[in-house]
Amino acid sequence: MRVGFIGLGRMGAGMAANLLAAGHELIVYNRTPGKAASLSARGAQVASTIAEACRGDVVITMVANDDALSGIAFGGGGLIAHCRPECTHVSMSTISIELSARLTAAHVAAQQQFVAAPVFGRPDAAAAAKLFIVAAGTRAAVDRCEPLFSNLGQRTFYLGAEPAAANLVKLSGNFLIASVIESLAEALALIGKAGIDQRAYLELLTSTLFNAPVYRNYGALIVEQQYEPAGFAAALGLKDIRLALAAGDALRVPLPLASLLRDRFLALLAQGGEALDWSAIARLAASDAGQGRAGSQ
Repeated sequence: MRVGFIGLGRMGAGMAANLLAAGHELIVYNRTPGKAASLSARGAQVASTIAEACRGDVVITMVANDDALSGIAFGGGGLIAHCRPECTHVSMSTISIELSARLTAAHVAAQQQFVAAPVFGRPDAAAAAKLFIVAAGTRAAVDRCEPLFSNLGQRTFYLGAEPAAANLVKLSGNFLIASVIESLAEALALIGKAGIDQRAYLELLTSTLFNAPVYRNYGALIVEQQYEPAGFAAALGLKDIRLALAAGDALRVPLPLASLLRDRFLALLAQGGEALDWSAIARLAASDAGQGRAGSQ
């Protein structure tokens, strides 16, 4: 399949490499051209404009936030203006339900297809093609993209014809992950302050009632204080919690724990944690317990 891929950050670079390795004809675009060099050496075409990346059957976007995707999608130089009719835009970013609805309407008006397919998984999972993909859009459009999804992840979950449903599920999932990080951090601060070995405690948890990747992976980061390099930056964590709160406002669903998490991320950034992984909000619980400072090292 001929595929345009826009956004070669820590997630996108690994995903694009997997599509190339699977034999797809890849046209890549990134605002920083140097990030495409390794893919170019392996046979990818490097586009100098967004328009050049829209020559394929499918265009995948994997960018940081609503502003970045809006800049790529809309306007005279955007992908909606340059994709041919029936081309499918697959947004794999974590974005707001409001932007997802705008993109859906704009693509329909342009006689194009839009699929929201955000992913669960960190950069190592993206590089290993072990992502979990949450897809929504017309059944035909999602089926068309299934060969690509099978090259990017270990399982795809279809959530219906409305693309924004996938974006809301992704936001709710990230809210749950952040909630686990906070509650685990508080529990570790509690037992750590009492002098109990945190590694032994984590082994107990993840070998019994909490034997899940989110507890194993984030628990290890917290216990070892491995917050750099950031697999998912704290600023992006704040962005996603704000989007979850905005969705709650729109649907009139109170999310009191999300409000607490927003304040946790704000505090981390205020104390110098901009470059840290979002799991570094665990430092706040430790700091509150008198076990260290919350900001950067």
